[in-house]
Formats: sequence, C-alpha cells, structure tokens
Amino acid sequence: MRLTAVAGKEVQLEHYPIGREERLDAHAFVKWHYHRWLSSRSFRLASWEAQGMMRALFDMCQTESPIGTLPNDDDELAVMLRVDRRRVQELRTQEFGPLRGWQLCLCDDEVRLMHPVVLEQVRDALARRDARELSREAAAERKRRERLRQGLMDLGLTEGVVSDDLLIERMDAWMLANVRGRRAAHSYAAALLHAKKERWL
Repeated sequence: MRLTAVAGKEVQLEHYPIGREERLDAHAFVKWHYHRWLSSRSFRLASWEAQGMMRALFDMCQTESPIGTLPNDDDELAVMLRVDRRRVQELRTQEFGPLRGWQLCLCDDEVRLMHPVVLEQVRDALARRDARELSREAAAERKRRERLRQGLMDLGLTEGVVSDDLLIERMDAWMLANVRGRRAAHSYAAALLHAKKERWL
C-alpha cells in the first residue's frame, strides 16, 4: 500500500501484484466462470448494456499492461467502450455499471484499475502457463537424456553404466554448456571423453 495523490486527494493504493513484463501468449486463456457470473448480483441487476460492457472490459484487460488492469482514464475508457467521455463518467457512478468492482491500484507509478475477480483469474492463467512450460521442459529433458544414453551405448558403454542418473545428468549439463547445434556421435564422444577426464566414470 502507498499513499498516492488521486484527483487532488491522498489515498492508500494497493500495488498491483503482476508485473508489466508478464504476457499471455495466444494459446493461454483466462477462464470465464459462467456459473459464478450467472449467480452474481451484477448479472441479476445490471442492464444488458452494462453486462455487455462488463464482459468487453474483462476481455480487453487481458491485453493491457499489466495484464488484468484497465486505464484509469475516462478518454481511454470511452474509446474502449465506444461511448463519449461524459458517458464514462456516468457509468463510473452506477452501482451496477460496467465498472462495478474495479478499484484503483498502483502499477509502478501509474494509477490504474484492477478487479479482484479478474486478478484471481489472471493469476490462474499465469500459473497454468508456467505449469505447461515446466511440463514441456521436463519432457524435452527426458527425451534429450534418452538420446544421450543411446548415444553412449552406441559408443560401447553398457546399459548398466548409462543407467547411472548422476552420470547422465552431469554429461547432459556439460553438453548443454559446450555443444552447439544438433547432438551427434562426435558430441557424445566429446562428452564421454570429458566424463573420463573428470573421473565421473
């Protein structure tokens, strides 16, 4: 929290927890919990116009920086909602308007708007993205080490030797640091020579 001047007043603003460097690629998505939405007061009491704007803001904030925020600027919001500035000012005052639940926050030194439910879903999307990346990395590592074991067996090492996980981990790390491009028989031979030199075998 930090005291920040907003419209001439000092207010305590929460720091938005997601940095500007975070991005969601084309394959990532933020979940829309329709059952949660259908049981909300906003769905039951907001006009169809306001509901359409709410959903539009939910979608558009995913491409903003930081993800999940909106500009705290009536002119920018007017462009996003395809209305004039005066209409945005009216919408801000409506209890069940499209900006219901959006609150001021601090993104670096910029005051923007955040929504706790949107933040929750963006965090979930980022966590799923990170889990996918870790899964891909783990699969790539597994395949790479399988090829390393086979390459060493082609050089004459026994299955018992190449089943040593610590040995394979060390050789794989050395190859990552020293072998450029596609791994071939000569690169496996170089890794084997290095392993013998380091007395890993």
